[in-house]
Amino acid sequence: MVLTFCPPKGRTTIFSPEGRLYQIEYAMEAISHAGTVLGVLATDGVVLAAEKKVTGKLLDLSEAKEGRYGGSGEKIFLLNSNVIGGVAGITADANSLVNYARSAAQQHLLRYNEDIPVELLAQRLCDLKQGYTQFGGLRPFGVSLLYAGYDPHYQFQLYHSDPSGNYSGWKATCIGANNGTAQSLLKQEYKDDITVEEAIGLVMRTMSKTMDSTTLGSEKLEFAVLTVDPVTKEPRAKIYRPAEIDALLVKHDLAKKDEDAEMKAT
Repeated sequence: MVLTFCPPKGRTTIFSPEGRLYQIEYAMEAISHAGTVLGVLATDGVVLAAEKKVTGKLLDLSEAKEGRYGGSGEKIFLLNSNVIGGVAGITADANSLVNYARSAAQQHLLRYNEDIPVELLAQRLCDLKQGYTQFGGLRPFGVSLLYAGYDPHYQFQLYHSDPSGNYSGWKATCIGANNGTAQSLLKQEYKDDITVEEAIGLVMRTMSKTMDSTTLGSEKLEFAVLTVDPVTKEPRAKIYRPAEIDALLVKHDLAKKDEDAEMKAT
């Protein structure tokens, strides 16, 4: 009689007989059900867009409308003056990683008197996330991140990291729900010489086709753009307010239609 050892799937640090770490796979599955986050790298900037899942008439959005520092607190965050982050997964885990990233960026600024390079910031977070897959008593972070950033070494960059601690650079990518459909659309329409204005249109069109929502509006969408100031040559991060997102949707003919106005017209 041959006995085989099958470790419990709840243990985060033990490989299965097939060489798998189940808790990482479960974390990836949780991310696949989260709101879509999409990033596109352009020649003169980086564009991020995210689908908000937490919506409702009774939700207080006053701080988001006033343009609170650092984003709305759900999907897109300002990690440093030169890096914007988009998250998909468990929001509480994301908040912890965002705070860690901001602290790491400020420590680098204090020590070297310069903004942290984008890839280095991604490495710092990935080192932390990898540790949570190796030591007992911990579980992996149930969140993936997109890093849209700029530094003098490699100019504009777009990185993606997952719960295992892996990270990779992208020209255009998507995380969260319907990411496969979004990747297919991006492969068809992305060009290496794309500008920020063209990237904004591409992101808007892709989000309109991949979001679970039937209508596209500022209450379900977050948007951010990272560019460089033409005068100072310093990175300039802009996280759009709801009114600015609605204006963008109108500009690209993707704004939700006013049902009441349509009923009156008919």
